[in-house]
Amino acid sequence: MKKEQPYDFRKKLLTVHEKDVRDFSLQPAADQLALQDGVIIEIGATDNVVINIAAEDFADFLKTSMGLSASVSKTGTAAGSNVITLALAKDAGVDLEEAEGYKGFLIDANDDIKVYGHDDRGVAAALYYMEDLMCFAHAPFLKKEIIKKKPLMAPLMIHSGYGMEEWPDEYLMRVAHEGRDALLVFVCGPNQTRVGELDFNDLIERAAKYGLDVYAYSFMQSGMHPDEPGAEEFYDSIYGELFRKFPGFKGVTMVGEVVEFNSNDPHVSKFRSWDPYTADLPDGKFWPGWYPCEDLPRWVELVKKVIRNVKPEADIVLWSYNWGFQPEEARVRLIENLPSDITLESTFEMFDHKKLGDVWTACDDYSLAFAGPGPYFTSEAIAAKKKGMKLYTMSQSAGITWDFGSVSFLPMPYQWAKRFEGMRKAIRDWGLCGSMDCHHHGFNPSIITKFSKLAFLTPEEPLDDILDTIFVAEYGAENLEKVKEGFKLWSEAITYFTPTNGDQGGASRIGPAYPFCLYHQAKPPHKEEAMFGNRVVSPRHGDDTVHPSFISKNPNESAMTLRIIPEMESLKVMHSLMQQGVAVFESIENKNENLLSVLNLGKYITNCVLTNIHAKQWHILKAKLNAAFDREEARALVPQMEELLHAEIENAKATIPLVEVDSRLGWEPSMLYLGDKEHIEWKIRQVNYVLDKELVYLKKCIEL
Repeated sequence: MKKEQPYDFRKKLLTVHEKDVRDFSLQPAADQLALQDGVIIEIGATDNVVINIAAEDFADFLKTSMGLSASVSKTGTAAGSNVITLALAKDAGVDLEEAEGYKGFLIDANDDIKVYGHDDRGVAAALYYMEDLMCFAHAPFLKKEIIKKKPLMAPLMIHSGYGMEEWPDEYLMRVAHEGRDALLVFVCGPNQTRVGELDFNDLIERAAKYGLDVYAYSFMQSGMHPDEPGAEEFYDSIYGELFRKFPGFKGVTMVGEVVEFNSNDPHVSKFRSWDPYTADLPDGKFWPGWYPCEDLPRWVELVKKVIRNVKPEADIVLWSYNWGFQPEEARVRLIENLPSDITLESTFEMFDHKKLGDVWTACDDYSLAFAGPGPYFTSEAIAAKKKGMKLYTMSQSAGITWDFGSVSFLPMPYQWAKRFEGMRKAIRDWGLCGSMDCHHHGFNPSIITKFSKLAFLTPEEPLDDILDTIFVAEYGAENLEKVKEGFKLWSEAITYFTPTNGDQGGASRIGPAYPFCLYHQAKPPHKEEAMFGNRVVSPRHGDDTVHPSFISKNPNESAMTLRIIPEMESLKVMHSLMQQGVAVFESIENKNENLLSVLNLGKYITNCVLTNIHAKQWHILKAKLNAAFDREEARALVPQMEELLHAEIENAKATIPLVEVDSRLGWEPSMLYLGDKEHIEWKIRQVNYVLDKELVYLKKCIEL
């Protein structure tokens, strides 16, 4: 693999069609239809912007990836076996049967290719699906059959993985190809995002050309109680005005911790009535956004009213992200009192927990360690179904979680398969109908986005069969068994990860760039323009620093001092399994670029796990040092600390070549680069400072 410059990964995101995918040695089987040079894509009366763009895109695919010339015709007269005819099913009098509905399509590839869509997005989805089939086959061949498909869920919402609130047209096309149909934009006000200005109407208009909707993710705080005089005018000036100025927004997503209001619920503090870092004594209560307040339904009703006065069909999504800490009866009671004509969103796996020996470790944020559904999601899904509400989930099914904050995707496909199977069951049992596929991390195409796209189409295909198809196309049929063996080891490995705040917000967030602090609490340098910067990286790994408002919550994990050793032992198992998977991938001869890339990613994650283990060991040594009341005991700890820091420096050095050949490693949209070569080198200097200065100082102090 060649070295990359920072942000070179964006070139891949803007490459809609890979060059020279076709294997010219392949010949069509008797049951296959083969396209030849001079393909005509006939639009005819089906002319509209989404279909036009998708048709031109398919012509480019045939040229770039399959080596065939192709053109788009609007005459409506082209015919023959080398013609692909596009039409809306209703215009052609075709019954889509089980594929009837939003984005549904039928492909008839018997004598020629006829494509019928329920709507323009269905026609486009059919063309993208044919691209998938031809890429899997490495040839412009289709099986002679009739294919009927439609999505199991809509919307599938994503944040930008190109850059926070950066949406180039080519990237929008990549998003559409991967089956997603809605963008999420952090909205602080008219044309204002968390990272500066963005022309909302321009984005909405450009996205629509590719069959994509746009949702506003509200960062507009709500200080006024809905019962106060003037509340309706106040919220109309925020939410009503948003939809007046930007009527193309499909809907709005609201999450408690962001859109807090001045609740009167006795369980919570008054809105921002105290600063947790400067107040003399906190009141021990939650802030309003962190509890399912009894008056929240009135706030939702008011926001709904002012929005739907402007846009009656707006999708109003309330995400219960923060409330999994709270008793089930409080959460269910809230859902029972919400308006039934809004959408509830519940995170799929968060707040689940498991036992390690005699201690509990919890899923504090998005994690693949737990496949889900967790008890929090399940309880809310049941309540939403009973209420008759639409149900979405935060699934992270685009392939990235907070387990490792600076990766392109988590290469654990069989664990993803368990999640997707759980989501399929939730669709059947509780009416799950939409998903937020990524958050902050942004959408990065990978084998997991291909997998999830195909997993959430109906009729459903066996998930293992989908994976085999993808693996053969990506890594070669001759390597299938070893690829499956390696991925199964990594998929088992992730189940031993410990997704606590100390890990996800500590060493795993930026991997081997993570600092090891003794006296000076160093944080990695960051760009001021980053949405999060280094705020979400804690250099005090594993400390039981609890937000004052959490004191009133029921703990769902054992104290860190009890669980740190069992968690460390669990991570050691994960590290061993990751190493075994790396060895399997390394044993494959004649690796193609895709194999080299996923092997590089696996090595990076393996090194991240080792940093996490070292961070826990470092914390334990510091804790022992603080409790060492005997000089000999203190003396004995220093060499152990030195040995550990030297081991982590070697781990960091070994990671530099990995990030040099993949510019996406060490980067994340809300943090930007915090784990790249530059920051790993900073960390090595930081650890050497601890070795050369702080530990030397410590040794002198011990001898005094």
